[in-house]
Amino acid sequence: MHKARDVALTVAIFCASVLVGELMVRVLQVPTYILPAPSKVAIALWRGFASGLYQKHLLHTLTETLLGFVLGSAVGLLLGAAVALNRYVEYFFYPYIVMFQSVPKVALAPLIVVWFGLGLKSQVVNVALVACFPLLVNTIAGLKSADEDRINLMRSLAASRSQVFWMLRLPNALPFVMAGLEVSMIFALIGAIVAEFVGSPVGLGMLIQSMNFNLDVAGQFSVLLLLSIMGLLLNRCILLIRRRILFWDTSEKPQLEQERVVI
Repeated sequence: MHKARDVALTVAIFCASVLVGELMVRVLQVPTYILPAPSKVAIALWRGFASGLYQKHLLHTLTETLLGFVLGSAVGLLLGAAVALNRYVEYFFYPYIVMFQSVPKVALAPLIVVWFGLGLKSQVVNVALVACFPLLVNTIAGLKSADEDRINLMRSLAASRSQVFWMLRLPNALPFVMAGLEVSMIFALIGAIVAEFVGSPVGLGMLIQSMNFNLDVAGQFSVLLLLSIMGLLLNRCILLIRRRILFWDTSEKPQLEQERVVI
């Protein structure tokens, strides 16, 4: 009951917001090229899906986002573990990682296109570079947050470094890692759009640029709405995975208990 009521309340707030926006645009007579009415955005969204235009670009953006997210997450986890567990790697390589991440990816995107060519490969690399750093930082923080007393206790019991890692450091770091994955997923979607802005014959980013040249503001807002919904759904997928993995974490228990009550 509580879950159904929350969903109904969310839908009601969204509908009310759309209605208020429609009334304000019409009453204030805002030009369409500045801010289109929600009804015109809905019409543009319907036309895009009815013509089959949005499906093709949406699939491409989703594909490069997921591929880049997986690649960036793998690199972030490996680099984060290496930095956290080896002080030489931290001392010699971590400053270079931070310097590289400080460079705007918009500036790197043209170079990535030159190195990897126009197409899915360069876009996935760009997405991976954007999505890597949040998970890397969280992995380092999580692995270093293990209690020293527990580490010393395991070492006193003749536990090896691998046993300390798998039985203490990694479980302790999982909440940090999952939080990093949530941020990385959103960054991956942003990286995909940036990559498509630079040079791509297909994708929602390319579609936004094309509509911008044609002054199709309602179409641009419809694509932005699509991106917002995609980001929300991808974030929810990470949250579902988080609840399954961190079933033992105290921060997840209230949510799990509420789900059991609903069931």
